[in-house]
Amino acid sequence: MSTDHLIEIRRDLHRHPEPAWREFYTTCRIVEELERIGVSDLYVGREAIDTDERLAVPESSELVEWFDRARAAGAKEDVLERLDGGYTGCVAVIEQGEGPTIGLRVDIDGLLRGESEADEHVPAAEGFRSENEGAMHACGHDAHATIGLGVIEAVKESDFEGTLKVFFQPGEEMIAGGKAMAKSEHLADVEYLLALHIGLDHPTGEVVAGIDDFLAVSHLHAEFSGEPAHAGAEPDAGENAVQAMATAVSNLYAIPRHHDGATRVNAGQVGGGTASNIIPEHAYIEGEVRGQTTELMEYMRERADRVLENAAAMHGCEVAVETRGEAPSARSDDALVEVVGAVARTTPGVGNVLDRDALGGSEDATYLMREVQKNGGYASYVGIGTDHPGGHHTATFDVDEESIGIGIDVISRSIEEIAATRP
Repeated sequence: MSTDHLIEIRRDLHRHPEPAWREFYTTCRIVEELERIGVSDLYVGREAIDTDERLAVPESSELVEWFDRARAAGAKEDVLERLDGGYTGCVAVIEQGEGPTIGLRVDIDGLLRGESEADEHVPAAEGFRSENEGAMHACGHDAHATIGLGVIEAVKESDFEGTLKVFFQPGEEMIAGGKAMAKSEHLADVEYLLALHIGLDHPTGEVVAGIDDFLAVSHLHAEFSGEPAHAGAEPDAGENAVQAMATAVSNLYAIPRHHDGATRVNAGQVGGGTASNIIPEHAYIEGEVRGQTTELMEYMRERADRVLENAAAMHGCEVAVETRGEAPSARSDDALVEVVGAVARTTPGVGNVLDRDALGGSEDATYLMREVQKNGGYASYVGIGTDHPGGHHTATFDVDEESIGIGIDVISRSIEEIAATRP
């Protein structure tokens, strides 16, 4: 695949960022390229995931809005119909003789945030800024999907012997799609799995063969229900849901840290009430807990649930708590770290290779990694450096497009080496 075509794909995806379970145009565009490459073994939408394991699925009205937007943008109608209801993503499979089954996971979703219009922001200056206002590829998933396509074509044209499965996963940003893909039938026979991320504060030309220290995470939504009353005439008659929510926020941050490792808690979005003279009957918290291990995350979640329930009871309210996203911790296997590191050191354009580095955040590729490891296989999460002018998740984030080719070369050659040596 030519460099110009890779850049064209990446920029087209960048213009059409779509959040979790709304990646309609994105999936259609990926399928269009896979068909052009000649991939006939292709699983789309419901065929690609365990439909019972989706998390953070939007309301149907929102799905319809994004579905119609993708249609208006020119998404392939026959593919689009297969995604109806928010069943996005796909799995591409190529079989080339006897050999191991190797998987590659790339995420494809965007973020719900606006993109810079500044002249110095390359997507704005060169005409591929987001056309979906309020959404943006601010973490490089447009580049990830492009790398996945490039890897498929490179491996297909190589001497690779075995089976390659590429998982184009929806919903990573909301920790919503990894479990659904991990529990699909397609991962059951994968013996080796690579996942990748671009950037992560590593410059173009630097590769991390195995990223570790993923924080396990659980996203929660707490809905408080009280009783309304006139705030002036009958202040004692109501049950104040905002007061319950505020108490919960304060006490969430008071959860004791744990001696076994790092823990985190955040009430990232809160709200409630309708007017200054009404005792509020509804309030909510969108929050999360994290832990250095899955067990530490579960420690934080158990105590967070207790805080929410007791804060509600203290103020005569009720609370309903829903898990909106979740992912465990994971560690990259030495066997694959060694292979990727050795390949990267001989790849043109790579000037520095780190065997390992810490992520410092969370990722639901860990679901796929742990599933493969549980089945006796090996997994590694690879960092492909890129120069980015703004930090991840910021309005000015962009990628150095030179890193796309480097990523394709490192990952495709690693897959070929894994198949040949079976580490």
